[in-house]
Amino acid sequence: MGYIRAEDVLPSEVLTLVQEFIDGQMLYVPKKDAGRNTWGSISGTKEYLEYRNTQICTEYRAGCSVHLLAEKYCLSVKSIQRIVRTSGPS
Repeated sequence: MGYIRAEDVLPSEVLTLVQEFIDGQMLYVPKKDAGRNTWGSISGTKEYLEYRNTQICTEYRAGCSVHLLAEKYCLSVKSIQRIVRTSGPS
């Protein structure tokens, strides 16, 4: 992400107003909410974790112990308990 000179894109009135608050410092302007991607949507991490958590719940309901699931998925027992608890009944 490169920098854009404010004086090249902002009207002089807006630039003067911004300078009253942030004179000579860097300012980050976030995207509009409509242009934001949700966490994990680009990398596929969100879908992977949903799939993994579904597998954990399925195996737990089939009788697999929390300790065995923790070892299998390289997670703590507390993490497995949280996943099972927050996924609710299916």
